[in-house]
Amino acid sequence: MTIEANYQRWVEMPRSVSQVSEFEECPYKSWLKRVERIEPRPAGWSTHGTAFHSAAEAYEKSGRELTADQVVNVFQDEYTKGINRDLGKVNDIDQWMRANRGTAADDLEERYEKGVEQTRRYVEYVQDQAPVLWHPGGEPAVEMYFKADFGGVKVRGYIDQVLLNKDKTLRVRDLKTGSTKSKFQLWVYGMALNQLHPDEEVTNGDWYLAKEHRLSRPVKLADANEGEITERIVTMDQSVKAGDFPAKPGFGCRFCDVSHGCSFRSRS
Repeated sequence: MTIEANYQRWVEMPRSVSQVSEFEECPYKSWLKRVERIEPRPAGWSTHGTAFHSAAEAYEKSGRELTADQVVNVFQDEYTKGINRDLGKVNDIDQWMRANRGTAADDLEERYEKGVEQTRRYVEYVQDQAPVLWHPGGEPAVEMYFKADFGGVKVRGYIDQVLLNKDKTLRVRDLKTGSTKSKFQLWVYGMALNQLHPDEEVTNGDWYLAKEHRLSRPVKLADANEGEITERIVTMDQSVKAGDFPAKPGFGCRFCDVSHGCSFRSRS
């Protein structure tokens, strides 16, 4: 597709939490990825997170009947497939992004081992704590798709899990293998659920922190400023439609997966 076609497609598509967050970080980064289609540098942490989510989803959708070994096998298979897919895009793993100071190969091996441990401990957590999943329509609310309206802007996404609190209100949960957490994400998810299921009450959200094998403190939906959240989404949407993509070079360039295609990147 041409740049013009890519841009028009992006203008017309619904927004997402990741789109808004990425755009706020650096609009030009969004342009490079979504319009010029610069191939992002692979990162082991991305495959690690995706594989962990796939394993947790498989466990929950099995009715929690899979054994820990079977769930770990899901992680191992998904991690291996993801790494092999990315090697097909960027064969030189020294060009991959990584967070540690070792080699890229060391990073991939460490993430594999951590992912196996985190997957097994997730199963242990569920077996020990028995969190109650919401079952709308009889199906567990895992990787639950939504499409909602925020100030006239359509926003879509997938919620990792929706659970029942003891008082039968709903809680949105995001599974994290990394350390970055976004209240904005939980608030958007909660607001979307309240909008799409008006007979239910979504009161809070939290994160399952795989690195620490525990839950975060709950985030109250009542603390969300719906006006500000909607404004952030609308502002991003309007900027895309206006063709406004300024670069924001700085410290974040070190962690940008398309910096190799950017003439504005900071080299400091």
